[in-house]
Amino acid sequence: MREATLQEVLMAREDRMKEQNELLSKFGKPLVSFTMNIAGPVKNTELIRAAFFEGKRMLDEALKEHRVVVLAESKKDDVTGCELLYAVSYDGPEAGRSFDDGEEADYIKRICISIEEASELGRLFDLDVIKTGGTKIERAEERKCLICGRPGKGCASRRVHSVAELQSKTKKIISDHFALREAERISEMVTSALEEEVLTTPKPGLVDRNNNGSHRDMDIDTFMASAKALKDYWGKCFLIGYETSGCACEDTFLELRKEGLKAEEKMYGATGGVNTHMGAIFLLGTVCGAIGRLWDTGCKEENSPDEFASRRRIAEECRQMTYRIMEDEIKGSSCAHRGARGEIADGLPGVIDVGLPVFTELLAKGADRNAAGAGAFVALAARGTDTNMIRRGGVRLAEEAAGWAAQMVSDDKLLDRESIEELDKRFIELDLSPGGCADLLAITYFLYDHCRFQCRF
Repeated sequence: MREATLQEVLMAREDRMKEQNELLSKFGKPLVSFTMNIAGPVKNTELIRAAFFEGKRMLDEALKEHRVVVLAESKKDDVTGCELLYAVSYDGPEAGRSFDDGEEADYIKRICISIEEASELGRLFDLDVIKTGGTKIERAEERKCLICGRPGKGCASRRVHSVAELQSKTKKIISDHFALREAERISEMVTSALEEEVLTTPKPGLVDRNNNGSHRDMDIDTFMASAKALKDYWGKCFLIGYETSGCACEDTFLELRKEGLKAEEKMYGATGGVNTHMGAIFLLGTVCGAIGRLWDTGCKEENSPDEFASRRRIAEECRQMTYRIMEDEIKGSSCAHRGARGEIADGLPGVIDVGLPVFTELLAKGADRNAAGAGAFVALAARGTDTNMIRRGGVRLAEEAAGWAAQMVSDDKLLDRESIEELDKRFIELDLSPGGCADLLAITYFLYDHCRFQCRF
């Protein structure tokens, strides 16, 4: 993150002008020049570069949508900042007539202004359009100051705002943009994990593609409707974590609980009063909040360097967010079993020590995701910590059922579909339903994918 010297900035400007003249001479068509409005001597960081390429993506999409063809391009990524030059030509319905240079350039300028004004991030984009004669088209309206919203040139000329203020605002604009995009991705991924969990078959005692397990009030469609209704909730949890990352971790959890109550109402509204995902709302909502607290814009597309450490870091953040509150609630409860509250307070040991390792191991043996998920589910059931089992069958029967699952683990039968289906029959006959394990399986699916491909901290 080196500072650009004044001489380097001036030389970059001179090189850009030379490049512009060469493209104008060669193509005789308008140019689009894209740079970033960055205050201070540090013109290029990983964050700024990510924002630039996000702007390039927006520009490319807008030009294509409006039938503007890129004839040639020149890119630069240096200490003085990222730069992009396009020689462009309108290729729409009117292109066949004598299309005046000014008309063409004005049309393209309107496209660029729409990008600059479409989002907060666009306020950092400097999208100039240059006519064939080398004249830059000026905006009709002056752009606003990032800090106060007044005309920007006045603030800049009088140096109303410090460089530090402008840098801080710039960083927040970029970070917020990518956080919103990450929230959308989190919502998609968690929804997919919930859908994958209910479709995992066989899944002893629970709704799957074979049967409805020990349940008479729900089926796959009920779960799908619930997952759809909850889709936005996961992104909101991520953003709560992101926005409260500077606060005490318990404060984040308390905010998540408020949002969780709203999510429960949505679930019941979508299912006609059936509890499909209450445990997931609590557990996965906390996981998403933890990811938001830990999230670093990073903006790298490559895999996390250590997905296993990332999973444990998320689980530890969940523990720190919830431990004191959950322990107080468990002590004050008449129930002797820790259940989901103990699971999150202990840092998701079922997911970290059982679900993820077993799922990963079975995939490595050649199993597909469904078979690996079914095996991981049996391994989770073998822990004997599912309070849903205790509620339905009592402590003794729940322990006995966990022993059946544990025997399958011991006998290396986690990929034996017939054995799992036989366990399913026994659970159904006894009206047993390890719903808590289903929540842990959904977290397993989500963290497996998130930490392999999306984790950025």
